[in-house]
Amino acid sequence: MTGRRQRESIPTARDAAAAVVRTLRGAGFTAYFAGGCVRDELLGVEPSDYDVATDATPEIIAKLFPRTAEVGAHFGVVLVKMYPHVVEVATFRADGDYTDKRRPDSVRFSSPEEDARRRDFTVNALFLDPLAASPAERVIDFVGGLNDLKSRVLRAVGDPEKRLAEDHLRGLRAARLGAKLGFEIEPGTAGAIRLHARELAGVSRERIHDEVAATLTHPSRMRGAELLRDLGLEAPVLAGLPLSLAGRGPRVLAGIGGAGSNFGVALAAWCLDMGLRAEPGAVDAAADALRRALVLSNEERAEFHASLTGLRVLREGWLAMPVAQAKRFAAGPCWAGGLALARADDANLAARVEARARELEADGVGLAPPPLLTGDHLIAMGHKAGPKFKAVLESVYDAQLEGRVRDLGAARELASSLCV
Repeated sequence: MTGRRQRESIPTARDAAAAVVRTLRGAGFTAYFAGGCVRDELLGVEPSDYDVATDATPEIIAKLFPRTAEVGAHFGVVLVKMYPHVVEVATFRADGDYTDKRRPDSVRFSSPEEDARRRDFTVNALFLDPLAASPAERVIDFVGGLNDLKSRVLRAVGDPEKRLAEDHLRGLRAARLGAKLGFEIEPGTAGAIRLHARELAGVSRERIHDEVAATLTHPSRMRGAELLRDLGLEAPVLAGLPLSLAGRGPRVLAGIGGAGSNFGVALAAWCLDMGLRAEPGAVDAAADALRRALVLSNEERAEFHASLTGLRVLREGWLAMPVAQAKRFAAGPCWAGGLALARADDANLAARVEARARELEADGVGLAPPPLLTGDHLIAMGHKAGPKFKAVLESVYDAQLEGRVRDLGAARELASSLCV
């Protein structure tokens, strides 16, 4: 019962943010929910986290809450720790010029209205009062965000050319949000993205990676890819990648289903749609170029490469492979991504591959059974460790996969014959 009571007493993320607002109000300050959490809540989507905006300065915020961390004091941002949640609290601000096309050169603390007018899109510039007495008082809208939310339109706040020229990452964010929310991008905003954001000046490749990864791994990835193309963002995102940008459109990307939650697989599908050929030289070159363009991790690069390698092998001969070789491949790192791409690219091939894989798995041995014979067994049999060990073990395991060896005695007998 004690454990249950403790679980019930843990606040939700919204409760924690509301408690922050309540404390700030109690100290005489204005405070609201702000940004994406307001947008999502009004759309009926549970926000992943909550941000609070206030006229209290960072110094005052740090005094009002016992556990805080400054992550951007220059920009008036403080993290307030409300177990088990962390609420980002920002002081209302107005931004100076953006000479590096990414961050303001200076900021000054300001009013809620000025804070709303410096934000990127109208639907992200709404405030919500969680303590309001009536629904009519809950939403504070200085920029027409409510109308755009109802119309499902993504519109830059104020002058779209100025908003997009300030921060070139906003173009990528527009593609991601437009796809995720199912919103149309207002024509003036789309035009400003094409004009100002295509060079992505001042944006780190790490930030580009994060936006592209979030776009391609979301279920709305097909629409996201369409927007990246329509907004002229493909070329600057894929800087240096030797692909034809007049590809087929997001056909493979649309068909990879749940496998698309893996960024390496989604990236491979996107590149196939832009004309990448799943051939060794082309895949190697694309993997290297993408590593530079998107700062891929070793794991992401490996997943990208393995998926395309898997597709090539499935296309070019897996169905005709001997049993042991086919099983080894089906249990290896190239299988899952390659099969996901094959399902999207060639349903007939994928059906034949999956039928054979089921047969192999149901043959009484399985695709990847534990080896009957190990190196310890060979040593116990009096054989010295050496270069031949690996070859012997692999040969015995192949025989096991093919059903020619079904117990340890038979495995030892075959190994002895191979070690002569």
